[in-house]
Amino acid sequence: MKSLRLILGNARYFGPSWVFASINILFGTWAIYIPTVKEYLEISKSELGIAIFFLALGVFTIFPFASTIINRIGVGKSTFYGVLLSCAAAMLPLLAPNYYLLMAALFLFGAANGITDISMNTLVTEIEKKDNVKFMAASHGFFSLGGVLAGLGSFLIGPLSNPVLHMSIAVVLVLVVNFKFRDQYLSEAGEEMENEPFSFGLLKPLLLLGLISFLAMGSEGAIVDWSGLYLKEITLAPEALWGLGFLGFQITMTLGRFLGDGISDKIGSVKIVVLGAIIAIIGYLLVLSGNTYLSIIGFALNGLGFSVMIPEVFRIGGNVKGVDSSKGIAFIAGTGYAGFLCAPPILGFLAENYSLIDSFIVLLVCGFLILLFTFLIKRKKA
Repeated sequence: MKSLRLILGNARYFGPSWVFASINILFGTWAIYIPTVKEYLEISKSELGIAIFFLALGVFTIFPFASTIINRIGVGKSTFYGVLLSCAAAMLPLLAPNYYLLMAALFLFGAANGITDISMNTLVTEIEKKDNVKFMAASHGFFSLGGVLAGLGSFLIGPLSNPVLHMSIAVVLVLVVNFKFRDQYLSEAGEEMENEPFSFGLLKPLLLLGLISFLAMGSEGAIVDWSGLYLKEITLAPEALWGLGFLGFQITMTLGRFLGDGISDKIGSVKIVVLGAIIAIIGYLLVLSGNTYLSIIGFALNGLGFSVMIPEVFRIGGNVKGVDSSKGIAFIAGTGYAGFLCAPPILGFLAENYSLIDSFIVLLVCGFLILLFTFLIKRKKA
């Protein structure tokens, strides 16, 4: 909890961390109104799926340009401007009067979130380097906390009965806090560095980190989407327990991120990813036991194991010699998002054509692959 105390006790670190929470407050508030938007626009599930794809398309479209934008205007300014754009874009999907404008609105929302995501991770990486501190994992913990705040906001759905007003309240909360703390990071710029000539020797560590990001975020997305169905259909859990796998996963994910920086400071980024992979593998073995309570414990261990992976691969990627931190983080974020979007439908296909157990066996294999790729990175560093 050292990094959490650092963030809460120092405005310089709270400002960037609140940006992480801000993005998930906005995204989470949009997410709870997806059924409302579907009903209002009278669109089918498949049409909704296509519309949400445009959200992902917006994220991917900005990735190739993100590092150029960040290096041109400065990482502090790109982070703050990204928050402003995200606040404006968050209103658009709830204001869309038809299906086609909904797709356009979600594309813009995705693009705004994409530039903010890369900027805020680059910002934390640069501050960590300058101040010789570690709070990347705890910042990602604030992202999880933002999701919790958005979830609590769902209690306003009934009293407000107005999605646009609800989102406006979320936007005002995000803006007020960010305006108060923006001076803590607005002037931050990336460290000037002379890039080494491109070589596969430089690309290899980014490729391995990208693969870890792809598998880790893909696994996170799959567990979020499929844990409830697994408990229902495979372990035959009673209805009251269907959500406990997801709940356990989210709680340990948040706790792990708040604790991760202190552990990383003691054993290093590579070793903590190894530790996380081992914990996740043990979690999958418990899930595959087929026992309801062991599976719930397994999902909780998955959350603990995966909690440290993405913050640490961002940290490693932002410190690769000869590679701008913004470029390294953009590459890792891009591959991670690809995994997050691709894994759930792929595993859904496997579940439909084979079985849900086979899908989780594939996830177990992914855990071992993360372990393998991390050992390869460790060997290269050695």
